[in-house]
Amino acid sequence: MVDNEREALTARGHEVIRFERDSDAIENWSVAKKTTLPGRVIWSQEAYRDLRATLTEHKPDVVHMHNTFPLLSPAVLYACRAQSTPVVITLHNYRLMCASRNFFRNGTICHDCVTGPAVQAVVHGCYKNSRPATATVVLANTIHRQAWRTMISAYMFISAAQRDLLTGLDLAPDRVFVRHNLIPTRHLSPATAATPPATGNTVIYAGRLDEAKGVRLLMAGWDHYQATTPSPALTLTIAGAGTLGPEITAWAATRPSVHLAGHADPARCAELMAAARAVILPSAWAEPFGLVAIEAMALGVPPVAAAHGAFTELITPGVDGTLFTPGNPQALGTAITDIDNNPRRYHTYGEQARDTYTKKFDPDHNIDQLLEIYRFAITNPA
Repeated sequence: MVDNEREALTARGHEVIRFERDSDAIENWSVAKKTTLPGRVIWSQEAYRDLRATLTEHKPDVVHMHNTFPLLSPAVLYACRAQSTPVVITLHNYRLMCASRNFFRNGTICHDCVTGPAVQAVVHGCYKNSRPATATVVLANTIHRQAWRTMISAYMFISAAQRDLLTGLDLAPDRVFVRHNLIPTRHLSPATAATPPATGNTVIYAGRLDEAKGVRLLMAGWDHYQATTPSPALTLTIAGAGTLGPEITAWAATRPSVHLAGHADPARCAELMAAARAVILPSAWAEPFGLVAIEAMALGVPPVAAAHGAFTELITPGVDGTLFTPGNPQALGTAITDIDNNPRRYHTYGEQARDTYTKKFDPDHNIDQLLEIYRFAITNPA
């Protein structure tokens, strides 16, 4: 998302300065330095110092934050305040109220830290199955809660569903905006672009191979479709990698109708999706957005998604896609059967999905909205 926005802003003539820290660098730290990580998550003096120096040098109109965890820490908020630079933040997940960032625990949706004290996350070891690591996340959120509420000029939620789940943050309503992620149009080869999706017999899952993404539900739903549909004609392509990779590989090995594409770069993923009749999004957690759904729409391919999280506002069932009961493999299997039995219907959904993308997710309009939020933050600093 950062890359997409930077490229779009630069194309409009705006200067964008990157200030980043790569979490992968932690692996190369000395043992002694790694012991300082919990403290750095709560307050990184290095990030505070470096950002102040950057702001002093470049004097930007606005700072747009995306992710401060773990190496930047909330210290960057204080650095911006010290330099009187307004801050806009995009909240991409639920981390300010959920240590694991996804309201998902032990295979099911969990809102314990919304309705009760956040110390419950420590008890459960929600972050990386570690109580000490979780305690660090919870402590950082607690110590800097007032900073998150008062030092930011504009908050951007990537869906209304995400905003509604995070109302407990008690943010100033006049500073809260809903702005969807910027999804650029993928450029396809002429041969791929000319292939109508409805003529194919493939459906695709593209994403991380983990429990929260609903991969186990996908396997169960596919088995239900195969077992209950007379002469099933569809094949399933799974593109991605993750912790459940070995389990999925073993499952697919006994199912000729399933093809594993492995990790695919964006261009290859777009080609795979463009050739599909539909894209399956079985997410077990309530996704705050759902990039693949809109990427599919941009390609003229209808998304078939679990009816929770942002999917209920992104997809209009019976128009540009389909929604099914979350967590229900029978419902998913029935949806896949419908895709199999009605190729022309899903071709129409795909055409309408492309129209939805043009009207609701147009990249130029998206950047116009972003610039308006920047102007608001500049003229209404926190």
